[in-house]
Amino acid sequence: MTGAADSSSAASRTAELWREALLPALGNSPRFADQFFERLRAAKLTFGDRVHCPFLRPFFLSPEDEQRVRIVAEAIAALGERVVAAALEDRALFAQFRLRPEEERLARLHAGYGFASTASRLDAFLLPDSLKFAEYNGESPAGAGYSETLAQIFSDLPMMAQFAKHYDVHSYPLTAKLLDALVMSYIDWGGTSKRPQIAIVDWREVPTWSEFEILKERFEKMGVPVVLADPRDLVFDGKTLAAHSTKIDLVYRRVLINDIVARSKECEALVKAYAANAVCVANTFRCKIPHVKAFFAVLTDERNGALFSHGERDLIHRHIPWTRVVEDTSTAHYGEHIDLLAFIREKRENLVLKPAMNMVVPVSRLAGKPTNTIGITPSAAPSPVATPPLPSLSNNPARGSCKSASLSAAKFSRTSLPPRPSSSATCSSISLPTSSAANSPASSPASVPPAWPT
Repeated sequence: MTGAADSSSAASRTAELWREALLPALGNSPRFADQFFERLRAAKLTFGDRVHCPFLRPFFLSPEDEQRVRIVAEAIAALGERVVAAALEDRALFAQFRLRPEEERLARLHAGYGFASTASRLDAFLLPDSLKFAEYNGESPAGAGYSETLAQIFSDLPMMAQFAKHYDVHSYPLTAKLLDALVMSYIDWGGTSKRPQIAIVDWREVPTWSEFEILKERFEKMGVPVVLADPRDLVFDGKTLAAHSTKIDLVYRRVLINDIVARSKECEALVKAYAANAVCVANTFRCKIPHVKAFFAVLTDERNGALFSHGERDLIHRHIPWTRVVEDTSTAHYGEHIDLLAFIREKRENLVLKPAMNMVVPVSRLAGKPTNTIGITPSAAPSPVATPPLPSLSNNPARGSCKSASLSAAKFSRTSLPPRPSSSATCSSISLPTSSAANSPASSPASVPPAWPT
């Protein structure tokens, strides 16, 4: 506990030093914040009309916290892969995920290689003595391109030079790691091209299209050709998949399985090519299994304990909120036998109810209460999931406590973030999760990013 407290204290001191460097710049340049937003828009750091980061401060992590995030996130992602493999062999376990029939059909199609999720993202609250995960985005997570670009913009701020005199400042080659993971999945699948033609596929009207443009530019700088395609642009002739008359070797699938099911005719070429093993698709359709909120129910249900080692069960207990799919049944709550519906009624103020398939995770305002999750069960429609509330947060652009903060940890299969050199005082900048994109003036993007005032 002392180490966690020291780590939080170091992060708070770091934030104060940043604030001391930031305030003179704000005082000397009334347009500093506006220029920051213009820079974000020019760099495509937008979610629809909103900029991704309304805060003039990076998110600081001590080396100890960063190591903690890395170890736990990689462990949970590995458990996700293990559970997928087990569920595909065990129908009783598979049923606990409550996938709809068409989702199950897609998940059981042969993918041609091993990983369910080439790239995934864990969203968590960083607390002094633990991480508290809100969800596992095992399907098509955004963030790598946005985060890397945002880190570069923070690095260019004039106060960063002053700040870097006191701390080692690091950013990560996230898009390079993502590309490496995609290409490794392609090789695992059996691909032989040294520069596989990639298609990033999603609906052209999605608010994250701006990240696809970032990734296309960065991947192509690394020598790999990329086309951006809507599922409706794909054509499958029985042997090859093409987009805009270009043969595709590797689909970086960002279109969600929910949409593939709901708009099956428009996604027909993609699904047929996948089923025929005519193209490598990452993430595979199997990724839907750990992506649903019921994944946390599977992890925290004692009847599945044999899937995990003693150490893994301890990690789950510390970092994953107790979660159950809402149904009329008996279960266990940390070893105590309970009637689930009666328990939910009695403890309703200490639980969060959320749809099992929804990407939006509601966070309770009841800070400090123990957290449990209630899930949704899909028979015709997915059932809700119950879980304890997570800490509520307040953010301040210039200052604020780092003891409780929201962050996302990315995982790329076959790769991991490079180890950081140890340092007595180190900070890193991590972008807020894309769901945290905030409002800013909806001015048109600057064609040329403004120079920072000195």
